[in-house]
Amino acid sequence: MKKVLFTLLIFSLALISCTQQSKDGQPSTMIKTPVPERPAGQNDVLELRTDPLPTVRVAFIGLGMRGPGAVERMTHIDGVEIIALCDVEQKNTEKVNKMLEEKGLPKAQEFYGDTTVWRKVTALPNVDLIYVATDWKSHATIGVQAMKDGKHVAIEVPSAMNMDEIWALINTSEQTRKHCMQLENCVYDFFELTTLNMVQQGLLGEVIHGEGAYIHGLQPYWDEYWNDWRMDYNKNHRGDVYPTHGLGPVCQAMNIHRGDKLNYLVSVDTKAVGNPAFLKEKRGEDVKDFRNGDHTCTLISTEKGNSILIEHNITSPRPYNRMYQLTGTKGFANKYPVQGYALGAEDLDPEMTKNHENLTTHSFVPDDVKKALMEKYKHPIAKDIEEKAKQVGGHGGMDFIMDYRLIYCLQKGLPLDMDVYDLAEWCCLIPLTEISLDNNSAPVEIPDFTRGAWNKLDGLKFAQ
Repeated sequence: MKKVLFTLLIFSLALISCTQQSKDGQPSTMIKTPVPERPAGQNDVLELRTDPLPTVRVAFIGLGMRGPGAVERMTHIDGVEIIALCDVEQKNTEKVNKMLEEKGLPKAQEFYGDTTVWRKVTALPNVDLIYVATDWKSHATIGVQAMKDGKHVAIEVPSAMNMDEIWALINTSEQTRKHCMQLENCVYDFFELTTLNMVQQGLLGEVIHGEGAYIHGLQPYWDEYWNDWRMDYNKNHRGDVYPTHGLGPVCQAMNIHRGDKLNYLVSVDTKAVGNPAFLKEKRGEDVKDFRNGDHTCTLISTEKGNSILIEHNITSPRPYNRMYQLTGTKGFANKYPVQGYALGAEDLDPEMTKNHENLTTHSFVPDDVKKALMEKYKHPIAKDIEEKAKQVGGHGGMDFIMDYRLIYCLQKGLPLDMDVYDLAEWCCLIPLTEISLDNNSAPVEIPDFTRGAWNKLDGLKFAQ
């Protein structure tokens, strides 16, 4: 009983600490997160434009789980040359090169042998873009070196695991004026793109709350990770270690660092049950000090007084759920487990609602209205590439749209859809939720990674 009362007291104090505000509107007990001063002569890379590359020469580092699919998708994009393939295991580079040969394409140069061989790839003089799909812990190191070697870089999620890595990527991108994009495919899913267009057209009003999640039982896949790197990370770290799928689309809809910014977060979690049980049952490992809890919830407050809820769970027996939910002042959008929109009849085209009476926001619009809405507000990007994306595939086509947009913008010399500050904001939950949890769910400041330029842009715009 005493333990229960103590737990309730701690939780109550955490809630009080979240609501007590200082004079500047921030929680009075918030843990500060330092922002290093921008080095002299260095400027932000908001809407960075670089010289057009009519032909983009690409090298791939990491050909285990995600890399081979990325190489295959790139073979469907005009103006791409695949120059180099790199992995610690020779069989992986050979397998992907065989795929290129079978498509009638030139073989790429192969690099393999150890965990430092990638340094030869970033140094290649005939490469424009380094595509990184290795384990999490090497993402940022490779990305920084690639930019220093004069290459643009695209890095799988999450691209950075701690604040030092995040600032290193930001500073290197600013110093070198090279693109550093996180390969966050979920922002290109068709529902997310359509909903983003609805938001930008004002259909939902002002988005005041967003929710995102990564809930995906990984038990069938744990043995597929090279060197068990993902399980090891969860053993040794606490918090939302994979936040970008849920957070990225919400941040885009809320114009984070393009008119609003993330201010602080508070995180709570459950005890660790599922993964330690899996290790004991399947591998005979009795791990007593498994760090990461089964379920993590993180609340974020923004500068403009809006909120975001992000959840993470990779072990509980639950259906897959990559939540994307927006609450606006005029409407509501939701994905997983039920996909739909809630809008009043007064906000809809009368032609859409002629067969329906008393439409209100108390329920989702009927299927035919939803279909008409999604067709009317289909994002221009989806209109251009939807059919081919579904043919090529990659999580239903969103992976291909991601790669296509990356190459398109590089070829045209346009700003990328996601910049290094998106990378920083979406990845910073990894270290900052751990700090919050290790301090009894204390509020933790989220830095302004743009160092003062968060309100410089008026909303998110995908360059055409």
